[in-house]
Amino acid sequence: MERPRPRVRGRLSVVSVFDPWGSPLCTCPPKYSLNPYTGCSHFCLYCYATAYIGVRPSTPKRGFRERLLRDLPRLDPRFHIDVSTSSDPYPPEEERLRLTRWALSVLLPRGFRVLVITKGSLVARDVDLLSRGNAAVTITVTTMDRGLAARLEPGAPPPRERIRAMERLNAEGVPVGLRLDPIFPFLTDDPDSMREVLEAARSAGARFVVVSTFKARPDGLRRMVEAFPELEERYRRLYRVEGRWQSGYWYLPLPLRRRIIEDARRLALSLGYEFATCREGLAHLHTAPTCDGSHLIPRRVQSPRLSLKAEPPHGKPET
Repeated sequence: MERPRPRVRGRLSVVSVFDPWGSPLCTCPPKYSLNPYTGCSHFCLYCYATAYIGVRPSTPKRGFRERLLRDLPRLDPRFHIDVSTSSDPYPPEEERLRLTRWALSVLLPRGFRVLVITKGSLVARDVDLLSRGNAAVTITVTTMDRGLAARLEPGAPPPRERIRAMERLNAEGVPVGLRLDPIFPFLTDDPDSMREVLEAARSAGARFVVVSTFKARPDGLRRMVEAFPELEERYRRLYRVEGRWQSGYWYLPLPLRRRIIEDARRLALSLGYEFATCREGLAHLHTAPTCDGSHLIPRRVQSPRLSLKAEPPHGKPET
């Protein structure tokens, strides 16, 4: 049976109906997507969005505030909003520009359900808003090895900072989940590496994890083998020769993907996680109600302390 889609009353400007490019492997529930920025200053080697926009730093969307306010009456409140799906909402620029914080100050007091997806430890700054609204946060940690993380995600905060952000959010009542996503063969797929991430996040309060293997677009694969030349031959063989091109990505061979995912699942369940995968075709392994973590979003009674007045804008004009 076809899943319901969010209704839109009129044309949206900056919010969009989430569409995973028609991938038959996507099991996400129907939802909206909101990206305050274009580009991403975390500069992750494996970023899929660079295939569309190139490698460039986080830039505020032109007219973002006015466009979001215009979109709000057109949204179907039954569906939650992902912030963000293609550009991290907490890049370094957010500390000064506070664009994501402004968006939360608009969305949450109006009762919208929000799922924040980030590698940015700065998300903990906004715990005052998140803890009083219908919000949950999933934080990506691919490895606890600071040196390896700096090579994979050169502009993102170190893994321990992300774990500390989880701790603070959890302490203030914000539900948190982990994205162990993606997992890289021969870099982060050994059980000890995965266990280290899973244990750190679980101790910080995460109760849900979604995992996936590295799915390669041409530019991401090129960056990966340039950064890790010792993997070039194996990666090209696994992805280009033995792997499969599907929905715009090269996938690892299914037996290898299944082995990695099943190892992660075994470790996660032993630690008490709810478990899901992302676009792997292995939904039968899920124990979580949703694959994206949106089931973590609470339905809070509106707090009188959370004003309906949006925070004033900060930083330079948008470009």
